[in-house]
Amino acid sequence: MIDLTLNEAGLEKAVARARERNIKIPTLAQMADPSLIPDDTKAALKGVGLWDVDPRNLFRISWHNEPVAKGGGFGGANFIELPPALTGVPARIFALVGKWFPTGAHKVGAAFGCLAPRLVTGQFDPTSQKAVWPSTGNYCRGGAYDSALLGCESVAILPEGMSRERFTWLEDVAGEIIKTPGTESNVKEIFDKCAELRGSGEDLMIFNQFEEFGNYLWHHEVTGRAMAEVLEHEMRAGDTLRGVALTTGSAGTIASGDYLKKHFSNCRIAASEALQCPTLLDNGFGAHRIEGIGDKHVPWIHNVKNTDLVMGIDDEAAMAGIRLFNEPAGKRYLSERGLSDAFIQRLALFGISGVANMLSAIKLAKWYELGEQDVVITVLTDSIEMYGSRLEELNQERGEFSATDAAIAHERHILGTGTDFVEELTYPERKRVHNLKYYTWVEQQGKSYEEIQRQWYDDSYWTSIPNHAAELDALITEFNARVGLG
Repeated sequence: MIDLTLNEAGLEKAVARARERNIKIPTLAQMADPSLIPDDTKAALKGVGLWDVDPRNLFRISWHNEPVAKGGGFGGANFIELPPALTGVPARIFALVGKWFPTGAHKVGAAFGCLAPRLVTGQFDPTSQKAVWPSTGNYCRGGAYDSALLGCESVAILPEGMSRERFTWLEDVAGEIIKTPGTESNVKEIFDKCAELRGSGEDLMIFNQFEEFGNYLWHHEVTGRAMAEVLEHEMRAGDTLRGVALTTGSAGTIASGDYLKKHFSNCRIAASEALQCPTLLDNGFGAHRIEGIGDKHVPWIHNVKNTDLVMGIDDEAAMAGIRLFNEPAGKRYLSERGLSDAFIQRLALFGISGVANMLSAIKLAKWYELGEQDVVITVLTDSIEMYGSRLEELNQERGEFSATDAAIAHERHILGTGTDFVEELTYPERKRVHNLKYYTWVEQQGKSYEEIQRQWYDDSYWTSIPNHAAELDALITEFNARVGLG
């Protein structure tokens, strides 16, 4: 599933490129625990901006960056706890914060997880091959960023309907941008463009996050451990982790739930999607506005057999949330409801999918009637920095956001979050969702019938993936030794 076979000829070229550009590669262990990063590397980062296209920022692909724009060190995992005055539930809800990654989104880690195994084995040659990053938004930004650090050509593929900020950012970093038809749910069109590129005769490698188990591995080993660290530090005596709630997207982040289940026996995994495109919930389809959670298929790397609930989130609720959190009338309303000024300032850490993840956590808490000593955890993938244009569009379309709008947004869309559009999966229902993979991956993308069966019937298929972490880290360490930068 993660091929770590060495290609010595390609490896020599990759090592030479890394030496030429002064690149050292961090291990997964260092990303999960920055105390393992050498002191000289930490010192060098003091003069580097968090979003600079600088190879040293590879070591900042971590949840543990100091939350400053330049020169920061490392500390505990970045997170926010959501108060009951906001959520309307007594359960404690924690969310890891993705803004404090290079690129401002945690998808740069998923891109690294896909690239690193190919790079340190010599399977990918950065001196001659183009790196292709199919995405519905943040993943291709992360891939273009990682490619820029290596000095290799990159191709970012994303739907034409994504936010203006994504394209503006990519214009400065990616070698080529390909806009495919549609928006978040138009993943098939992205796959079709990849097929076209494969047949073009160009020397390229496609890093497809929806099928690359390096994406799963990175989140299992890095995001899962960051979540566990927050929980172990913040949970009080008597608190119990009841679940992790995440929009599925590429299904990389949801691998963190597989990690948590091994360490917290009461943890359940909830996979959510836009109600307007209820693929997991109802074998359905459609378009929606929760950017970056591409759907209308089940990702190859989604361990469906370990998923406990699926739920639909109304995209109108997510859009109302970003207005409430960022418009002046919304902030005033939340202040009047008793939220502190310090907390209100942190609401800019939510992007659209972050609001959707919060609503997913609230649904899970209400579904299980969770109380004050019950805990739910989720992720804020990116921040409002990627969606300022969406706020402008909403104001043009609907008028200025008023105090009444703020009250409606909070009361109806957050406090009013219900247990509708939730399905707690039985064994046959999990199998129904898993079987949806067949139409995308076996019929269209060339996966085998035997492997899709193994995913369901052979538990070792999934439990063996984390075993690659130590082997990959050993290869990264050997790669750095050959580069010879100390």
